[in-house]
Amino acid sequence: MIRFFSCTLAVHDLGSALGFYRDVLGFTVWGDEPVSVGPPSQPDVRIVLEPPGADRGASPAERSAIEDLMSKALLNRLVFVTGDCDGVFERIEAAGAEVMQEPIDRPGGVRDCAFLDPSGNLLRFIQRREA
Repeated sequence: MIRFFSCTLAVHDLGSALGFYRDVLGFTVWGDEPVSVGPPSQPDVRIVLEPPGADRGASPAERSAIEDLMSKALLNRLVFVTGDCDGVFERIEAAGAEVMQEPIDRPGGVRDCAFLDPSGNLLRFIQRREA
């Protein structure tokens, strides 16, 4: 059996990213070296927050390319499942996050919305509709 454990998310400012994921999304801080967060309902899932190109032997040019992709919301995307897309949207919008897409219904019984986190990472929140 294979299960998902962690992913790494590049962030410009660790403090603002941590505040967003902890205070706005309600995630638990699982570790501080490296800094990792995750949904309280999934204590075995970690999102590691780190500066662009950290610990990868990235050259200055590569770090610059990562920064450029982040500024266009093209580098990292996370998708979360929720039971209340509209409620999540209202809470995150009220916190001042940049809205990329208001809640909409999609074919296949899905309703979703999207935001950028403080570092420009795209976060999508989906709700599966009952048939």
